[in-house]
Amino acid sequence: MIHRRSALRALAALGPIAASLSRPARAQGAPPLHLVVPAPPGGPTDILARVLAEGVHPSLGRIVVVDNKPGAGGVIGSEVVARAAPDGNTIVLGHNQTHASNQWMMPNLPYDVLESFTPVARLGTVHHALVVGADSPSRSLAELIGRGRREELSYASSQAGSASHVISETLVRRTGMRAVHVPYRGAAPAATDTMTGVVDFYTATFPSVAPLVRDGKLRALAIGAPARLPDFPDIPTATEAGQPEPFVDAWFGLFAPAQTPAPVVERIAGAMLGVVRDPAMGEKLRNAGFTLAPQGPGEFAAFQKQEVARWREMVRLTGVKLEG
Repeated sequence: MIHRRSALRALAALGPIAASLSRPARAQGAPPLHLVVPAPPGGPTDILARVLAEGVHPSLGRIVVVDNKPGAGGVIGSEVVARAAPDGNTIVLGHNQTHASNQWMMPNLPYDVLESFTPVARLGTVHHALVVGADSPSRSLAELIGRGRREELSYASSQAGSASHVISETLVRRTGMRAVHVPYRGAAPAATDTMTGVVDFYTATFPSVAPLVRDGKLRALAIGAPARLPDFPDIPTATEAGQPEPFVDAWFGLFAPAQTPAPVVERIAGAMLGVVRDPAMGEKLRNAGFTLAPQGPGEFAAFQKQEVARWREMVRLTGVKLEG
């Protein structure tokens, strides 16, 4: 997930929206829509939720209350919505861990990521990049893989079971590298220890490390984007680096409880996607590090099924398991 400090700076940059994040808008008549965020305040999921809550009010005509319920890799907040009444009054802003990889990493997951929810809308994605310290002898991903085949390396992750962890471990297993996983509590310490050479490499959400790459403190060897980024033209895509498969995007989307009526889902989806497609709101989200990737209920449902299958294979390959 995106570096918390960078996310807070992005939150401060949201201007008038940020000024009203702590107070819900006032509305008459319709019951409030509870938007559960399975993460603490200030992070990327929270920022996205609050931009949605502020921007959607005029078209939805309802108060949107952002309700942070962090913990257990997003399970606590997601379970609240899985067990909620399917009346269109409670939804969750989930992501690739809460609604894909947790299905396979947590043997005791208290819900099914497909059967317990109705997909409402995909909103955006964030690319992952593999970075090394500026003093690393590896100048390319191929060189890093070669080193990992000759000697044992170490890699950081933002936390055990995160996409950061699973992507790196997938790369290690598929290429025959030898590398020890070093989990951290967050993106900032993982990036710092990669920068100083305590660990050899780190797969991170790119917005969390972009300033360090720009300043020459980290070197990005590959990024999971479809094309080179205009602001970072020297970073090869994962496809160009010869390893496209592991570098999946982090994605964010809305889910309602299973059996929520289709007309209710369509109405919420239309209003939320209208926020993402609004030029001013879209620019704010891009500045916060998101790539806008709007999908309606049907398209998002098909996408989620593909992601669940993809993460099943990655978790099977890596053997990553979490308590849940």
